[in-house]
Amino acid sequence: MLWTYITNTRKSNTHSIEIHKNNTLKMNARKIVHTTARPLVLLLVVSALSVTTDFALMSTQAQAKELTIEPGTYRPLYLSKNSPLVAVDTFKIDELPVTNIQFYQFIKENPRFRQRAIAPIFADSGYLKHWINTKDISVPRKADFRKPVVNVSWYAANQYCRAQNKRLPTVEQWEYVAQASTTNKNGSVEAGYNQRILDWYGKSAGNKDQLADVGQSPANYWGVKDMHGLIWEWTENFNNSLVTGESRSDSNLNQEMFCGSGAAGAVDPSDYAAFMRYGFRSSLEAKYTVSSLGFRCASN
Repeated sequence: MLWTYITNTRKSNTHSIEIHKNNTLKMNARKIVHTTARPLVLLLVVSALSVTTDFALMSTQAQAKELTIEPGTYRPLYLSKNSPLVAVDTFKIDELPVTNIQFYQFIKENPRFRQRAIAPIFADSGYLKHWINTKDISVPRKADFRKPVVNVSWYAANQYCRAQNKRLPTVEQWEYVAQASTTNKNGSVEAGYNQRILDWYGKSAGNKDQLADVGQSPANYWGVKDMHGLIWEWTENFNNSLVTGESRSDSNLNQEMFCGSGAAGAVDPSDYAAFMRYGFRSSLEAKYTVSSLGFRCASN
């Protein structure tokens, strides 16, 4: 009996030890799996947050802020000091130029304006050339999301604004807003204002690699940013700047307005930046794309 008891006791203890070992192994295995899985889970969470952040940025960027511009008057560069002022009615204009990510959202929803699909009559070969080509669609670099979109034609810019139930600003509206300083509707009355604008144009240099994110410049009197020194901008009636002397409508305009000698009869001969804008617009065609030419939208 005693031997049988001892034998049974040994078997029981051995079985208990085996059960304990098995439980220990299972617990250690769980710890290993849990420890190994944790970084993977964290990686997945971080990746998900990154993707979510990108789409949140895209969503935020898609909502452009409009600012109301009160009515007023301004005198175009090429008219004499005795000529009538041009009246500008109330309108709205976007605070910032359109960004790469905003335009990407547009071409996703409008395939015919994608780089590979757009008709040659609507854009030249430089259209969105700074974007990355993928299998189905060109995409902007992540670092360029908040930079102004450039290399877009007038047709594409115009269609983008129409898709937002807006339009491109007219030359008159753009120039009216652009003449404001940070504190005055008409910055030209401030000493050094024109020189500051000219310096801003010099910094941009028309190189896409030097473009900054939108919204980095101080807001002007109306709250609008980046009117100078970041990019050139398309306007609705940009070709109204053409001066040919071949029609009665422009026969009285100064034919030398784009030359140094033509500045003598201008409203402000020192406003060389304005001469640059008018000269640049006169060289454009609606299908042209330029690495320093973008746009913003406006509405009534």
